[in-house]
Parts: sequence; C-alpha cells; structure tokens
Amino acid sequence: MPWTERASASPAQTRALGRALGACCRGGEVLGLQGPLGAGKTCFVQGLAAGLGVEATPVVSPTFVLHAVYRGRLVLHHLDGYRLQGAADLADLGFEEIYESGDVVAVEWPERLGPAAPAEALAVTFTLESPTRRTLRFAPRPADAAGPAALLARFSAQG
Repeated sequence: MPWTERASASPAQTRALGRALGACCRGGEVLGLQGPLGAGKTCFVQGLAAGLGVEATPVVSPTFVLHAVYRGRLVLHHLDGYRLQGAADLADLGFEEIYESGDVVAVEWPERLGPAAPAEALAVTFTLESPTRRTLRFAPRPADAAGPAALLARFSAQG
C-alpha cells in the first residue's frame, strides 16, 4: 500500500486521526507533518499524543520551544523545523539522538531540515480543501521504507 488519504471536517476529526495513528505506534516511528500554517498539524499531534497515552500534559505548538517531550505509554518528541536556522540548531537540539532514541518523533515542517531530515518517515501531508475541511495523505518516505510502511499498514487496517 503506497499511501492512504483521510478527510477531516473538524479539529475533533483531525485529533481522532492522530489518536488512531498513535494507537498503532510501537516505538521508533518518525512522522513528518507537512502543510501550510493552520492546516491542523498541532491538532493532529494532540490526537497522536492521546493515542500514545499522554494524559497530564497539554500538547501545544512547538513553534517557540522547537522541541517538546511528552510521556505516555511511549515517549513522544514533537519538533518544529520551521524556525531552525541550520545544522548548528539541529545539533544543539540533539536531533540525531532524538531520531535514534526509539521514541516516537513528530516533526512539523520536516522539509525545512534539508539533509538533516530523517531518512525514513511516515509523511503526513495536510491539504486545506476549505476553511473547515482538510485532506491528510499518509505515505512512507521513501516509498519502500519498511518501518513507515508497516505503520501505514496498521493504521489503514483500522479502517
């Protein structure tokens, strides 16, 4: 299965998609969240965190902190690539160690990381269809990446 798409007509539906994906995570997954400002990336991560069992800490946009950590049945690293200025910023945040930690990693704006972006990830692309409707496309990157493809298969099996 090369990719799947899901529609969302509300923040609650976007969070539900994130929660469903989080329930499929086993540890070590990397998600690259792409889409315009206001597309629902952070809303999706709120659901992802719920699916990972994060309860006590509210999930907020990582824009001003760049990296937030949430603990549930699995640890979630929520990263923002938008404001990073280059390799030095990435090294300061310990991106390489985060990617290799075995934790779940959600990166908003991964395309801005250039060559430092994770080699394998489940890309979640948000497309705004209207002010209230968006389409989320889930695809392994690269297309033959075993880990992201397995996560996509588990997610798709949920219907």
